[in-house]
Amino acid sequence: MDAVLRGIEKTKNFYQMKKDSPLVMKEFGYYSLDRWAREGYIDKEKKKDPNYLRELFGFDYPGEAYLQCLGWCEAAFCPDFEIKVIEDRGKYEVVQDHAGRYVLYFKGRRDGFMPEYLDHPVKDMESWKRNCEWRMDPLAPGREKLLENNLNHVIKSRDRGMFITQKVIGGYMYLRSLMGPERVLYMFYDDPELIHMCMRKWFELADYVTAYFQKEVTIDQLFLAEDICYNRGLLISPDMIREFLLPYYKQLIENIKKRQIDRSRHLFIQIDTDGFADPAIDVYLEIGMDVMSPFEVAANCDVLRTAEKYPELRITGGMDKRVLATTKDEIDKMVDRICSVMRKRGGYIPTCDHGVPEEVSFENYMHFRKRLLEYSV
Repeated sequence: MDAVLRGIEKTKNFYQMKKDSPLVMKEFGYYSLDRWAREGYIDKEKKKDPNYLRELFGFDYPGEAYLQCLGWCEAAFCPDFEIKVIEDRGKYEVVQDHAGRYVLYFKGRRDGFMPEYLDHPVKDMESWKRNCEWRMDPLAPGREKLLENNLNHVIKSRDRGMFITQKVIGGYMYLRSLMGPERVLYMFYDDPELIHMCMRKWFELADYVTAYFQKEVTIDQLFLAEDICYNRGLLISPDMIREFLLPYYKQLIENIKKRQIDRSRHLFIQIDTDGFADPAIDVYLEIGMDVMSPFEVAANCDVLRTAEKYPELRITGGMDKRVLATTKDEIDKMVDRICSVMRKRGGYIPTCDHGVPEEVSFENYMHFRKRLLEYSV
């Protein structure tokens, strides 16, 4: 079997929860590539080339293709805000980013660290309408070309038999990107109509974009980037999720199912949230969640505990990134403890619980990949 077909088969085995099936090899992401390039372990010109990384780390050929155009960590604005320097602060600079936020950066460096957000574009109904509502218009000039390009790419993947996932910014992440992590919490109480107005626009755009794609493809999975948990649990209450988020999710899911070309196919629902995710699981099961990620261990997530309690839940992540910076013996203990159980159970993809940190040595990471490969055959 060639690499493409094997990647597709392994991906579908994951979603079908095929027991004792070889685990899919992939990674959440990296903050360590620059360090490894400086140290001469990887080619600095190819460090972002997925084919290079796949060969280097033993990843599977992707069995999944992604429909985009609905945002991920920020709203799907069209057009984006102009990126421009707002203020020079010597070693630092305040920059308006593509999502309209004012961000404090090191001068000359805008990635590889956690930025400090100083301001957000939505403060009230007037600023929502002035700054953002029109950027969420499904018919905004330029949006159709983005949709067309993405669809043409995914049609080729569909024709190869790949699993098709629609990625979309989840409601909480979307609201937070508009208002900021503190203001949005007040707005749930102080201006619920603004929250609902923003969510109605989220739904309108998501429904339009998925309908556009569904003219040509059957969507296998709706994948929501939510990030609704912190290290102790949910950032808003289950009742608030049910009031402000779930009605829009349920309607979108219902509409997608009605429009499917192949209605016999199950529509999988995946939720991505950092933090302690356990309190979120039962809430999102109400919309039919099938998959959850990435199970951040530092926030007390444990994939074995979750797998035992929710035997039908597919799980991605759960490999403690901090352990990768310790010793090979500790890496071995973690990999064997989790993978020996989860391979037999099925429905698991082992990745770090977030991007691989810079403090992880190349030698340790290669040992980690080598050990995981033992569960991939």
